[in-house]
Amino acid sequence: MDVELIISLVTLILLEIVLGIDNIIFISILADKLPIEKRKKARIIGLSLALVLRLILLAGISWILKLDKPLVTILTQTFSGKDLILIVGGLFLLYKSTKEIFEKTEHGQTTENPIYYSFNQTIFQILLLDLVFSVDSIITAVGLVDQLWVMYTAVIVSITIMLFVSGAISNFVTKHPSIKILALCFLMMIGLTLIGEGFHFHIPKGYVYFSMAFSFFVNIIQIRKIKN
Repeated sequence: MDVELIISLVTLILLEIVLGIDNIIFISILADKLPIEKRKKARIIGLSLALVLRLILLAGISWILKLDKPLVTILTQTFSGKDLILIVGGLFLLYKSTKEIFEKTEHGQTTENPIYYSFNQTIFQILLLDLVFSVDSIITAVGLVDQLWVMYTAVIVSITIMLFVSGAISNFVTKHPSIKILALCFLMMIGLTLIGEGFHFHIPKGYVYFSMAFSFFVNIIQIRKIKN
């Protein structure tokens, strides 16, 4: 291992963690719809599925690279397999986020009368978004490094770290309703970003993450002010 490979490995691990934040938030919000005793299990299964999917996609790296090739043409717009996956995933993310916001603000759902989802239904929804996030993550990794073992190591390390921090993130989001709404808005922005990329309209993710980080810190200041 030379210095360049080490830097690539560390960079990819950090990038995978940053890209995995939206995955953790989505899993946490869905798991919150389950009874308390099943939430941790759902988070662990969700992130474990994300790890398995990423490793499978890495094993079929030649197939992943083919996803960028044109698949269908609608009018004058050409779509690849990756584009279609991103568009469907983005639409699903928009639908789920909007539905959750509606339930939290308009539906009158309360903690005294919670509406629980079935465990299998929740895991299935997590699996769908894991697939979308995994494809996006692996294609990003392929564009950054060309050493397969570096990709494997980065994926395993990043998912392991996310397994440890997912509980704290989930508890924080659940404890603060305003943070939960902000997180859902964040997922809506990610959904729009995925749809935009599917239509070949690239939206730099740095802009999205910066705007959400700024909103998050403003919200934290407001929470501390109310608490004081």
